[in-house]
Amino acid sequence: MDFRNMIEEKREWRVLQARVKALPRDYQIVYKELQKYLFKVGAENMDASMEALYSIVDLFEEGATTGKPVLEITGPNPATFADALIESAGQ
Repeated sequence: MDFRNMIEEKREWRVLQARVKALPRDYQIVYKELQKYLFKVGAENMDASMEALYSIVDLFEEGATTGKPVLEITGPNPATFADALIESAGQ
């Protein structure tokens, strides 16, 4: 990875984190827990984990806009939700 790619990825990460900060508090809490989980469990395939994080933010923004409770999006077990996203991102 060259220096320019590193800078671009860091910029994209900051944009993603700004999107997270704009979410309602309960969404932010679930996102942070999912992020920790993905960084631990999805470490073998970091690209799939990152793709899953972007998908989560997209889903959370949509859910927040429509007023859905966050656990209505993830289901009762957010880890299972994250695993499914990693699996679909890796395919």
